[in-house]
Amino acid sequence: MSNLLQLELTDRQRELLLRGLRYVRSSRMLEIRDVPDTIAEERATELVEIRGLVEMLDRRTKAAEPVV
Repeated sequence: MSNLLQLELTDRQRELLLRGLRYVRSSRMLEIRDVPDTIAEERATELVEIRGLVEMLDRRTKAAEPVV
């Protein structure tokens, strides 16, 4: 069971969070190690979770943008 946490973010806070998530994702993708498959699976799971967070925040950003 997952807990739902709702945050009210300003546009600036959302952009900073997205930038940080992208940095973390890039860092994990570029990490070079000779590791067992279990570690590789954990990294893949983390990348999927990060991608989900970025997509969720991007959707909210696009939904909040005024239509011109």
